[in-house]
Amino acid sequence: MIEARGLTKRYGAKTAVDGVTFTVQPGQVTGFLGPNGAGKSTTMRMIVGLDRPTAGEVTVNGKPYAAHRSPLGEVGALLDAKAVHTGRTARNHLLAMAATHGIPTKRVDEVIELTGLRPVASKRVGGFSLGMGQRLGIAAALLGDPRTLILDEPVNGLDPEGVVWVRNIAKFLASEGRTVFLSSHLMSEVALTADHVIVIGKGRILADAPVSEIVDGAARKLVRVRSPQATVLAELLKGTSAEVHGVEPGLLEIRGTDAAAVGELAASARVVLHELTPVASTLEEAYMSLTADSVEYQSEDIAAHAGAQPDLEGSKS
Repeated sequence: MIEARGLTKRYGAKTAVDGVTFTVQPGQVTGFLGPNGAGKSTTMRMIVGLDRPTAGEVTVNGKPYAAHRSPLGEVGALLDAKAVHTGRTARNHLLAMAATHGIPTKRVDEVIELTGLRPVASKRVGGFSLGMGQRLGIAAALLGDPRTLILDEPVNGLDPEGVVWVRNIAKFLASEGRTVFLSSHLMSEVALTADHVIVIGKGRILADAPVSEIVDGAARKLVRVRSPQATVLAELLKGTSAEVHGVEPGLLEIRGTDAAAVGELAASARVVLHELTPVASTLEEAYMSLTADSVEYQSEDIAAHAGAQPDLEGSKS
């Protein structure tokens, strides 16, 4: 379990983390989301004692990280996969870590197999691809068979098979009652992996709830209807509290009601339907809504400027 209480970190006049309080429970995968500069990495560094809090405290399994006599057995962390001596082989890197905690060589071989590193175990880390570097970082995090796992962007650089592997191992470890805390910019992957999500923006907690609750709270639920009698159906819906939007001829998007009610109304009026699809919010949409005011750098909408492109063909002469 990870518990943060009033956790704050200031760098001069800049407040990177502003009084955050949260609990990461064992037995589930908790996703940690936020825009660049939101305070995710700083928070994770404070959890494992790499940054000292300006105020507040954070404990792992009931103690500050530095107070654990055998930290690798309590907390496995992947914060920077590049923080490795590039002249060492993957196996020697893990052996050196194991030696600091009296971890047997057998365990080193186990995590090499588990993370798919066996073909490159005797190669120097300096020649590793980004994906292999990530696998080595995860192997190091798993080395002490820890009760708590903290992974910052664990799927960065991994191929599709590697992404699925990280998803499955995170779920498996959580099913064993361990605490799994991971950050990612891939909303679709967090939606498939995490049970619970903590969202941070500008150093403050914006949401702390189960994934389903955050998605439901986005309130983008609508019903998509395709019908050769779309105009008739739209007129019928005017007598209800529903909001109807014509997307294109024959296609409606309806808010304020559910698919069952739309289907029953269409049936009673003998309106033919070719499609009746409930459309719910995604985690990505919920995240974008939550962090809209917390993004450090706002990008322009390219589509909005599409009509302003110069006429290159017409300019040739």
